[in-house]
Amino acid sequence: MTTRAPPSQGMRTAIDLGPLAVFFVTNWLHDIMTATAALMVATVVAIAASYSLERRVPPMPAVTCAFVLVFGGLTLLFDDELFIKIKPTLVNSLFALALLVGLLLRLNLPRILLGHVLMLSDRGWYLVTWIWISVFVVLAILNEIVWRLFDTDTWVSYKVFSAPVVAVVFAVALFLVARHHSTADDTGA
Repeated sequence: MTTRAPPSQGMRTAIDLGPLAVFFVTNWLHDIMTATAALMVATVVAIAASYSLERRVPPMPAVTCAFVLVFGGLTLLFDDELFIKIKPTLVNSLFALALLVGLLLRLNLPRILLGHVLMLSDRGWYLVTWIWISVFVVLAILNEIVWRLFDTDTWVSYKVFSAPVVAVVFAVALFLVARHHSTADDTGA
């Protein structure tokens, strides 16, 4: 079996953010129902592209895809945008809960998922986990505020444009933790 090189950062970003872009543009050109159907298709295409490039599907995008299909399907079946609007709250809450339960069971899920990429001390992994938990909780709360207090187009814009901002904030936090808690230098000495 041949090993494939990981996709470039640009390709990974396109795969990760492509469905959101499709969702935004389709909502802008049509409506939330059409945008939901387009999001469902784009998410499946992104998962297929990820598998084609890496011969694996990362767990978080796989779970998100399942939620998009279920809640998108409910949105279309019942002609009710509530389902697609609460999906981010539920997904982010589920991820936060899974990480918290992992910590309680002494299972550091980020270490399990990223231990081959990042070399961090135990304290570093603990901090990364709490950063992820915090990000997921904040995203769940913000989603609830935005979908309840603003119109659908504003919610769609928030949904699409908050993702890159959160990704940058998380990347900076991860960089700072890695910088102060890296064990990569310990192995060579």
